[in-house]
Parts: sequence; C-alpha cells; structure tokens
Amino acid sequence: MIHTKLFNSRKSVFSAMSELIGEQGAVDMTVGRSDFPCPPRLIELAHEHMLRGMNNYSPIEGVVSLREVIAGIIEKQHGVCYNPEKEITITAGCIQAATTAISALVGDGDEVIIFEPAFDSYVPAVELNGGRPVYVSLKAPDFHIDWDEVRKRITLKTKMIIINFPHNPTGSVLSEEDMKQLKRLVNGTNIVILSDENFKHLVYDNKKHQSIADYEDLAERSIMVSSFGSVYNINGWGIAYCAAPEKLMAEFRKIHQFQVFNVNTPLQYALADFLKEDKTYLEISDFYQGKRNYFNRLLKDTGFEFIPSQGSYFQVLNYASLSDEKEPDFAVRLAREYGVAALPISIFQHEKNNSQLLRFCFAKSNETLELAAERLASVPALI
Repeated sequence: MIHTKLFNSRKSVFSAMSELIGEQGAVDMTVGRSDFPCPPRLIELAHEHMLRGMNNYSPIEGVVSLREVIAGIIEKQHGVCYNPEKEITITAGCIQAATTAISALVGDGDEVIIFEPAFDSYVPAVELNGGRPVYVSLKAPDFHIDWDEVRKRITLKTKMIIINFPHNPTGSVLSEEDMKQLKRLVNGTNIVILSDENFKHLVYDNKKHQSIADYEDLAERSIMVSSFGSVYNINGWGIAYCAAPEKLMAEFRKIHQFQVFNVNTPLQYALADFLKEDKTYLEISDFYQGKRNYFNRLLKDTGFEFIPSQGSYFQVLNYASLSDEKEPDFAVRLAREYGVAALPISIFQHEKNNSQLLRFCFAKSNETLELAAERLASVPALI
C-alpha cells in the first residue's frame, strides 16, 4: 500500500469543473488564463534567440541580463537596490519560487502564518518540510487582515509569515497601515516574510501596490516573488523571479539548484530584451481595471453581490440570494445548468466553510464577459 504525504480533496473539484467545461461548453472563468495574446515583439525576440543558438543551459541563478533588468525595475519602482548577481534568482514560475523559499527556510516544528483563503501551494510546501501552518482568516466582506488576531497566533516557533497581495483568490490589497502593522509585528523577531507579489502590476482605483521592497526594514527579512506572466500573457512560459538580501538568497539557492537546474534559456533572453524596450507593464492596471469595471457593470442584472476587486484579475461574487447550496455544489450546478465555470472560495480554506462565494477570472474578451454575464443573469433568485 502506498503511503501518501499529502491528501488534497481539491483535485476532485478541479477535475469536475474541467470535465464540465469540456462537456457542457461552459465559459471557463476558473483559473488565471487570459484571452489576450503575447506581444508579437516578445515572440519575435524568443525566435531570434532560438535561431542564435541560445538553447543550452542558462546559469542556475538565471540569465544575467534578465537579472540585471529586473534589478533596475525594482530599484526604479521601489527605491531598493538588489544585487543581480547575489540577490535575484530567476525561477520556473512563482509556485516554484515560493515552494523553494519555504523548503529553504522552514523545518520540523516551525510555524508559518498563512492568511486564508490561501493560494493552494503554500500549505503543502509547509507540511512537506515538517512545518505547521497557522491559519488567520481574512475578514469579509473586503478580506482585510485583523492584526490583533495575527499577534495572538505568533509564538516562539513562528518562522515565517506568507503574504500574497494583490490577493489570490479574493483580489484584496494591502494598505500602508497594513505594512506598518506588519513591521511592528516582526520587529525584534527572527521571522522571515515570504511576499508573493505575482499580481503587483494589477492594482486598481488609484491605489498603490504595497510591496515588501518599499520598506527597507521589511525587505531585509523578506523574500519577494513576482513575475511578468500576467502582464504579457505569458504565464505558460513559466518564468518568475525572487529578490532577497544575500543571506536569504544564499539559502534559497541551496535548494533551488537541486529543484530546477535550468529555466527556459531563450525565453529568458527574450524577456530581458523586451523589458529593456517596453514599458507597458506600467499601464496594464488601467487595462484590467477596465475589464473589471465592464464585467461588474454587466453583473448589475444578476442576483450576485460583490465588492469590486482591488487587484489581480479575479472577482469574488456572493450568491447568497440565489442559493443556499454549499459552494462546490453550486459551482458544479452553475457550470452544468447555466454554462459558467468558477471556483468555490472554500477550496482555498483548510476548513470548508460555506460563505457562498465564488471566484471568477475576468481576464477575458468583452464577448466572453458578455456571454458569462448573460448566463449568470438567468440564475433565478431564491423564493
């Protein structure tokens, strides 16, 4: 009999939704898969580097030119200078980066603060390394952090706090006050912060993304993870990066070298060249705010309730006026009977609470958003 280290019931939900999308032709709003193309120039650059023979292994830390341009972008945006040689590493996506950081720093008996709903890769990585996840629930309806509750969860065993903002799955963001609270919380401790900032370029309503790199005393104890996947619609390239002070990056690389020997070489070169030429990442939030606004306007004729997402390209909808079913059951019925597939928020929680919330990805064409909204409007209200 095979002993499994992890049991994850979420597979059944994803499998059911995938089958319904294929069988029923449901509009797929489950995962962060955009309808939009990669910039043609980026494809040209990838082709050019392949033709030039840049098809062998890259340095384990990543192509130097890409690390240098990322260091320059971070310094320009956040005012902190990371050494591209010793403090920036290119990774095979954000999940790999976060998993490697956890593997490098969390050991037997260590406690890790995780905010729920939580992106699904954190808890397995903590548990596989002998750590214990300590859950703190974000407070609905705007999914903010209750810092008094966080303080109560801190012990001498707390090794790491994981923050993931703009938040996946809820679309909430941190404020300057949140960062001040975090600074007070970790001051005088050895707690390390893992800051997953994958959607850092997608923040709305004139809010400013609060990066760990904006605060020197926090940056000194943090590993920051991000990518340009959602900006240029290249999530499938599997290229991300992490930035951290040398002492933390040295530990990160000890694990990284055995997990990922190489990240796609020609695509690294292409992205490095493209980032030197292109600055549209500074404007992408306006594009997705427009998509969010359009989708939300379309929802006015439905029975779903919501607070507009403040970041990422996910919108959480409350269906309490439409059904009292549990989230997975309603999600499956929504896909089967009404042709729209979304994810239950409960699958992002260790206790499957029924808050009657679903997550929808709005990185879609207007035609797709219109079709989804038309179908959502046909769901009848509870009598």
